Amino acid sequence: MKKWLIPIGIIVVLVILIASPYNSLVDKQEDAEKAWNNVENSYQRRNDLIGNLVKTVEGAADFERGTLTDVIEARAKATSVNVDASNLNAAQIQQYQEAQQGVTSALSRLLVTVERYPELKANQNFLQLQSQLEGTENRINVTRDRYNEAVANYEKTRRKFPSNITAALFGFDDMEGFEADAGAEDAPDVEFDF
Repeated sequence: MKKWLIPIGIIVVLVILIASPYNSLVDKQEDAEKAWNNVENSYQRRNDLIGNLVKTVEGAADFERGTLTDVIEARAKATSVNVDASNLNAAQIQQYQEAQQGVTSALSRLLVTVERYPELKANQNFLQLQSQLEGTENRINVTRDRYNEAVANYEKTRRKFPSNITAALFGFDDMEGFEADAGAEDAPDVEFDF
């Protein structure tokens, strides 16, 4: 047997041992980034619907302008937060999540306030937008869950041997998923005024 084949064989084996985990990490990282893009798309859909909802509500002459202003400002703040899917970290996700929570909170106050305006509750455009918003909120939840699953899949692969060596060599950093909002574990107090 020729001696020069042994080093070549060792190099080929090393390349195979590195290439397989590397390709797997690339695939899983790309899946997580795609899942993040789907999260952003779902939030963008909600922001687009909010614009139409605001226009519909503005038509109610005596509607409380402060509530409407809160929604508009929260939406503007949320759309100004930009996150790079290829470089996600816990701080960016937290900032994004806080901005989106501001929209959710302002939107909830708007929908509660609408209850005092029967002409809005009977408005077909408003009812249709409200239904679309409910569906979009469900879609947001699903895309966030899928993002967390993709991140967990990537993290499991990244931490296993021999992928952990490949991850360290080629800079595959950890990825962060969404966490529940602070206080989400506590049930809200509901009070009825009779």
